[in-house]
Amino acid sequence: MLALLLALGSSLAYGCADFLGGLGARKAHVLRTVLVAAPASLAVELLLWPVLGASFTWASVAWGAASGVASAAAFALLYKTLAIGPMNVLSPLTALVSAALPVAVGLLQGERLGAAALAGLPLALVAVILVSAGHGARSSRPSRTALLLAFGAGAAIALQLVFLHQAPSDSGVAPLIIGRGVSSAVTLAAAAAMRRRLGPERPAYAISATAGVLDSLANLLFLLAARSGDLTVVAVITALYPAGTVLLARGVLGERVHRGQLVGLGTAAVAVGLLALT
Repeated sequence: MLALLLALGSSLAYGCADFLGGLGARKAHVLRTVLVAAPASLAVELLLWPVLGASFTWASVAWGAASGVASAAAFALLYKTLAIGPMNVLSPLTALVSAALPVAVGLLQGERLGAAALAGLPLALVAVILVSAGHGARSSRPSRTALLLAFGAGAAIALQLVFLHQAPSDSGVAPLIIGRGVSSAVTLAAAAAMRRRLGPERPAYAISATAGVLDSLANLLFLLAARSGDLTVVAVITALYPAGTVLLARGVLGERVHRGQLVGLGTAAVAVGLLALT
């Protein structure tokens, strides 16, 4: 039950971070937004170091660095995917892959599911698709390149979660610190290489920094959830993060929540209830 609650918290934090990151990216180039969010995220993890501890063994450093590379790749692939579009087709595909691959890894590592989980996991995967999809998902067909990029983005997100899960359970926040440092370095290098195309607009500092803080908290909650529960369940619940983004977009920006998304939110509630019984 604790793992489920932590995964729900991680999902909510990811959804809020994505919403704020999206707002920030509307005001300036997305790399400028990330250059503010990344240091804020790293600062949170460094502040947590004295509280939760950190053991920088070779295993925690290696898995943390791998998660950082996967995080940077996920960022690049995801935004390239959404730039090609259509978003309302590709976003659900990315979320589904990011959930399905960790489930496969968990099952291959010997995790066993009870009857309630066997019913709840497929429902949760369906909920991921419904919540992520916007209106008119059948209005246009994505290209083969866009589909491959969407799969790659979902796989990179999944690998980030799997690598964090593989880090030693007694390593504290060391994998998060290393991972954030690596992904920040990769992002900084990309920004330096593209500096002529970043534009003159200043980033929304407060929004971008808050997005970074929330992303850091989401990573922490996922790590704690994965250490106290099954990856198969935790990854699927975490992948429901688009629900938070959808609800915030409705409340703050007045965007319409479509019927399919409402069905997805209801399906997610049923799935979470079933998973809570495991």
